[in-house]
Parts: sequence; structure tokens; C-alpha cells
Amino acid sequence: MTPAPIKPTIAFEDFQKLDVRVGTITSVDEVPDSKKLLKMTVDFGDHRRTILAGIKKERENPREIEGTQALFVVNLPERKMAGEVSQGMLYDIGYTDGIVPCLAVPEQEVSNGARAG
Repeated sequence: MTPAPIKPTIAFEDFQKLDVRVGTITSVDEVPDSKKLLKMTVDFGDHRRTILAGIKKERENPREIEGTQALFVVNLPERKMAGEVSQGMLYDIGYTDGIVPCLAVPEQEVSNGARAG
């Protein structure tokens, strides 16, 4: 893989607008009208959210990530996809570069809802 060029510089204040938090994936379900989306229920400590991610083809057994902590962007507007509503975005590594994506996970277990950044 050849690394992509660095994106243009942004103000630190723009970076601070992102709300990236740790959540535990408590369940992974099929999205009936989609060949690539999976529906995850994610525990953020004080609440749970439904988050859709296009990771169906990446894993032989998508349920293997149940119980795993990962990073999620939680302050995006809700988005309807394949008849379901997503309340955030899974933060993964590799998809944009055309390599098999993997989850961005904390080095050790931390409290659900802990902020990244």
C-alpha cells in the first residue's frame, strides 16, 4: 500500500468538533435489504445506539465482534440506510485505502463513553 497524501490542514477547533467515543458492541444483526451493512447495538455507558456499518463482507462471522470495544463518531446526524437509521459511525482503519478494514480499538478496556482525542 502506498500511503495517501496528507489532507489539507484544519484548525484545531474543527478537530475538537468531532465527538469520538468508546462503546461496546453488544449485538450485531443482519440488515435485510443490504449486501454490505450490519446493524450494531452499541453501549456507550449512559445510553445505547444503533449504528450501521458496511462491514458485512469483511468478516466470515460478523458476530465475532460482539463484546468488543471500538471507537465511534457519535455527533453525526442520524442517517437512513437500507430502511434502517444509523445514529453514528464506526471508526475503522483501512477501508479508504482499499485494504481489509479492522476496528479502531482501545489498547485496554476503558469505560464505555470515554472520549478519544
